Amino acid sequence: MWCYRGGSISAEPRINDRIRVPEVRLVGPSGEQVGIVPLAKALELAQEYDLDLVEVAANARPPVCKLMDYGKFKYESAMKAREARKNQAHTVIKEMKLRPKIDPHDYDTKKGHVVRFLKQGDKVKITIMFRGREQSRPELGYRLLQRLAEDVQDLGFVESNPKQDGRNMIMVLGPHKKKTEAMAEAREAQAARKAERQGLPADAEVEDSVEEPVVEASAEEPAEA
Repeated sequence: MWCYRGGSISAEPRINDRIRVPEVRLVGPSGEQVGIVPLAKALELAQEYDLDLVEVAANARPPVCKLMDYGKFKYESAMKAREARKNQAHTVIKEMKLRPKIDPHDYDTKKGHVVRFLKQGDKVKITIMFRGREQSRPELGYRLLQRLAEDVQDLGFVESNPKQDGRNMIMVLGPHKKKTEAMAEAREAQAARKAERQGLPADAEVEDSVEEPVVEASAEEPAEA
C-alpha cells in the first residue's frame, strides 16, 4: 500500500528540465498552437526564444506546455492577486447604543455616525438600552428605532426588525450601497481632493497611489449616562 510520508506537494508547475515526458502539446509564446512535439524539440525552441517551457496542463495526454517568461508570469500573477485582495470588500457590523429618552442633540450626533457607517457600506447594529423603570416602556425604544430607520432610509434599510434582548432592544440596518461601491467612491473623492490641493482639475488623473480607506473592526459609541 502506498503511503505519503511528510513533505508538501508543490503547486508550482513543472518547467524546463523538470518536465519528464517524451512529448508535449506545445503552445507558442503568442498562444498559437504548435502541435505535438518531442520534449527535446520543445526545450530547443524555448532556448531559441529565450523563454521557459512551462507545463500548463499536466493531466492532458500529452501534457500541454507553453513557451513563456515564467518569472514575469509569476510576478504579474502576484500583482493581480494583491490587487484583488486590496479591493476585496469586508462587511463590518458597527454598533451604536442609545437610551430611550435621548435628548435631541445626542440623537443628531449618533444619527450622524449611523449615516457615516451606512455611507461606508457597513451594517449598523442599533441597541436601545433600558434601565430601571424604562424596561416597562418598550414602546419608547421601538418608536426611537422606527424614527432612526426613517431618518436614514435613503442610505439603509431595516435588515433585522427591532426585537427585545434582555434589557436591550436591537435592530440591524443594512446599507443600500455595496461595500465595493463605497470603497470606489471613497477613492475617487480622495483623488479629487488631492488633485484640488495640487491645483489640477477635479477629473484629472493623479499619478500618486490612493490609499484604501481604513476599515475598523468595530465602532461602539459610549452609552448615555
